[in-house]
Amino acid sequence: MSALISLQSALGLSTAAGLNAYIPLLAIGLAARYTDLISLSSPYDLLTNPIVLIAIGIFAILDFIGDKIPAIDHILHAIGVVIHPVAGALAFMAANSTTGTIDPTLAAICGLILAGGMHGTRSAVRPVATTMTGGIANPVVSFIEDIISFVLVILSILAPVLAFVLVVFIAFLVVTRMRRFLQQRAQSKTGA
Repeated sequence: MSALISLQSALGLSTAAGLNAYIPLLAIGLAARYTDLISLSSPYDLLTNPIVLIAIGIFAILDFIGDKIPAIDHILHAIGVVIHPVAGALAFMAANSTTGTIDPTLAAICGLILAGGMHGTRSAVRPVATTMTGGIANPVVSFIEDIISFVLVILSILAPVLAFVLVVFIAFLVVTRMRRFLQQRAQSKTGA
């Protein structure tokens, strides 16, 4: 895998970890264990261990269910302040492990920032969805986040260039929506 492709894959996987911490780690472990699509060097090859895969799978199922319940999802998002960035750092470092394109410390920082930023954005949006819909939209929003994470992971493994394009598109959407939100908020304060 070329250095640029590895970097694009790492960007996609760590961004996906900001939406769902377990899907990227599970996919990396399964793909490295059962296919030639991903190669992991030590210590990241620990993700291919059956016990580790089972543990990640159990956490993925619990998170998938819990994130659909409004009160529990807020607790998961609070805990996710640590879990998602760590998963993002691990995903970035694992994807970068065979090419070694980026220093592991820098790779960890990149993964922390990408996953942490994505998790922060979704944590900011979720209370608004809860308030506006009385929690009814939470399962739908959570399911959409899971789908985006899954698609981003698949693209990161099979078509890293497309994963990179999707990450750029998501970043563009987040920035434009945040800018619009802040402008509306500023206008409502000056108009009040």
